[in-house]
Formats: sequence, structure tokens, C-alpha cells
Amino acid sequence: MAIDVTDLLARTIARGGSDLHLKVESPPVIRVDGELEQLDAQPHLGDDDLEAVLDIVTERTPRKREHFHASGDLDTAYAIRDVGRFRVNGFRQRGSISFAFRYVPDDVPTFELLGLPAGVRRLASEQRGLILVTGATGAGKTTTLAAMVDHINSTRRQHIVTLEDPIEIVHRDRLCIVNQREIGLDTETYGEGLRRVLRQDPDVILIGELRDEDSARAALQAGESGHLVLSTMHTVDAAETIGRLIELFPPTKQMLVRQIMSGVLRGVVSQRLLPQVESGRVAAVEVMVNTARIAEMIREPAKTDGIPKAIEEGAVHSMQSFMQHLVRLVLDGDVEHEVAANAASNRHDFDLAFQHAQRAREAAERGDGPAVEFEALHRQGPWAQRAGLRVTS
Repeated sequence: MAIDVTDLLARTIARGGSDLHLKVESPPVIRVDGELEQLDAQPHLGDDDLEAVLDIVTERTPRKREHFHASGDLDTAYAIRDVGRFRVNGFRQRGSISFAFRYVPDDVPTFELLGLPAGVRRLASEQRGLILVTGATGAGKTTTLAAMVDHINSTRRQHIVTLEDPIEIVHRDRLCIVNQREIGLDTETYGEGLRRVLRQDPDVILIGELRDEDSARAALQAGESGHLVLSTMHTVDAAETIGRLIELFPPTKQMLVRQIMSGVLRGVVSQRLLPQVESGRVAAVEVMVNTARIAEMIREPAKTDGIPKAIEEGAVHSMQSFMQHLVRLVLDGDVEHEVAANAASNRHDFDLAFQHAQRAREAAERGDGPAVEFEALHRQGPWAQRAGLRVTS
């Protein structure tokens, strides 16, 4: 019996899954709340099944099918009426085809629904410059970026142009005009799309990912010329993001890039998804806003290592570190202590910060804590503010 992709994807969503994996000689596997599980009563898949899936998901984009046969890699989007929209990655392994489908919700989530910190809204309200959303694959970058675009779309009368590979979340015109261009369908390559985007009278440019020197240079130039540029990178935090962006350029250009970035970069939002206590996942979010202090650290290599400390001390500018957010998530009962400790960049530092915050909270609740303890807790942010972020992309 031929594989029914529509049924498999519908069952994935009904089960609350975020991903569907298809592999030869294995049953379909879905990811629910970060954990993999097999779909019940499904036979192992054969080569013919996966070839049929390839034909289905590339029916509208035959060039992508040809590219897959030539390269062994596929990135595309696939939508099913009354089921949903999916990001599809196809690849060859041991000579056979495998697929990973990622569910992309139709409704663009708001900052309130995602529980994102105030610093993200502040950055989305910028009129020009470069904003980066970073994290590992599956950390929720697409969801956060979509919320930022939707905020702009709902609050300004501007022209938004996106370059994506593939288009994941579809944005309908609200106050803005939104034109979404898919690599391989609407333009041949990122490079070609980036060369032409400034001729399209954009106010806001979304670049799916900064992958190389060309895309990074285009993003910085667009930011310099008065546009707001949004993009992503696969980096774990703000400090690494700055270092990685600089390293995309040859050493002879890196000091100039530092100078440009110190003026163009508006901020970095970095995310890590963690399992919640009851169900679902929650994002620990670091927010860096490019203040005069941080701009100086970007310009001068000897001072760049001070960026993490500047983030921790930057609450007045709507900044927060991963450590501070992890502590709040545990104090609020969203995440188990062990889960947060394992996710921290330094477990020992996290344990110390948590113990300090816990004592400060208890003292504040009793009304007899020293002022210094209460002030330290206040700098970590309002512990009563819950994160509550559930994302699937």
C-alpha cells in the first residue's frame, strides 16, 4: 500500500508533534515535546515510498527535485489544505532518501503568546540596523522572527521583503506590504536575491540566514543604508554570534567589520528550548541590546570578552542573560532545576546564582531581606513574570 503523507502529517499534528521523520526500513517517527516516538501500526518504509514522497513535495518545484537528484539535498515547503504547512528537508543517507517535516503554524504568534521578554519587542521597534535571532536548529528562531515581522506588519506602514529557503510562515499584508521570495522558486540564489533586494524599495529586509561573507556583507550594507535587517545564525549566544559574524570575513577586513558592526548591529536574541515541568517546551532567552558600552566592546577585540557581563548588568536596557532567565524559569516552576543546570553555560555559576536568587526571594517574601539581596534579585528581572513559550519551529 502506497504511503499516505497527508495522513501521516495530520496524525503528527493531532498528536501534538512538531516533526515527522521518514526513513527507509523504519516506521514513521514523530517528535512530541522534544522526544521521538513511533507512530502506531505503521509498516516500515521502502525506497518506493520515499521516492513517492519526493515527487509529492516537489510537484510545484521540479527544479528542486532536479537539484536533489544532483546534490542529495532538498529544502522546500509543503502545504496541505485543512492540515497545515510544513518545512521539508530531504537528504540521502546510505544511498536512500530520508525526510524531516517541521510543522509551521498558520497563525503568527504574538510576543504575549510566546511570553518573550520586553527586550525582543524593543528590538522589533527599531527602524534601522541589523537584528539577529540565534540558536541551534529547532530552538524557535523561526517563531520568534515571525513574531517580530508580525509586530512590524501590525504597527507600521512599510514594505517588508523576505528572502527565505524555504518560505515557512506566510505573512499576509496588514499595515505593511509583505513580499516573500523563496530561493529556487522566486530567485535562483541568496546572492542573486540580495543583489536585487535594494532595488525593490524595501524598508525591512528579512534574510533567512547569514551563511557566508556575501550574505553578511549584504546585511551590514543594508543596515548601514537605513534599512532594518532581520536574520538568523546558528550560534548559541550573543558573544559567539558577534565572533562568528566577524570570522565570516577575511582577517584583513575584520577590524573594519568590527567598526561597521558596532554602529549597525541593534541587538541579538538567542534561544535554547527546554522541556517544561508538565508538558511542552519553554525557551530560555538571552537578549543583548547594542548600547554604547557594548559597541565599544565590539570595536575593540581586547574588550569583546566583557559582553556577557555587560548583558547581565543591562536590565535597564531590557537585556537579560541565559543564566538570569534560567534562574527565573526554575523559580517560577516552569523548568526542573537539573534541566536548567544542564542547559547553563557553566553549571557551577548557575547553581550559585540560583541559590542567591532563591535566598533573595525568600527574604523579600518575608519582608526582612537585606536591601542588597533584594536589589540583586531585581536585577535578574521580575521573577513573577512567567515565560510560557511553546514553539514548534
